[in-house]
Amino acid sequence: MAAAVGETEEPAEFRRAVEEMRAAVLRPEIEIEELPRPRNLAPFSAAFSADVVVDDDELGSGRIVLLHDPAGHEAWEGTFRCVTLSRAELEPEMATDPLLPEVGWTWLTEALHLHGARYTAPSGTVTRATSQGFGGLEGQIARTEIEVRASWTPVDGDPARHMAAWLDLLCTCAGLPPLPAGGDGVVPMPSRSGQRDR
Repeated sequence: MAAAVGETEEPAEFRRAVEEMRAAVLRPEIEIEELPRPRNLAPFSAAFSADVVVDDDELGSGRIVLLHDPAGHEAWEGTFRCVTLSRAELEPEMATDPLLPEVGWTWLTEALHLHGARYTAPSGTVTRATSQGFGGLEGQIARTEIEVRASWTPVDGDPARHMAAWLDLLCTCAGLPPLPAGGDGVVPMPSRSGQRDR
């Protein structure tokens, strides 16, 4: 029988997965923190938020939630599920690209592939939203954002790869160039053990 939502005793498999996500290696532009654990989504969960910041400007933001149901979940096709959101403002020339939704989804699948993060049962949406000022904000420059919401089931037992792929997606949405091969310019994820939801 699965533990009730909110119980603090966690399966070793889940604890290990969360620790591996906490140990993810970050680009220096990424600021990350652990969030309170979501309730009512799965017997066990962990959540992180991330911002892409360059020269004190926030270029993108998002969150990732790891869900775990030891009994398995039919829709997930497994016992773990990654649920993510990535959001960033677009350059004007990209905002008008009719293929943007397909491109945004490809950013995710390519990031998973490049990190060797094997998965099944992917689903999600790519949304382009434009805001235009009126009245007192009429002179405001129109802004267009991309939002990628996605979920998938890891099948490789290596959640750090999935965390790294999601962070790459977030950086791509924010317009950062890929890092050179070998991972130069990355830093260890800071410890946030004090922010655990008890």
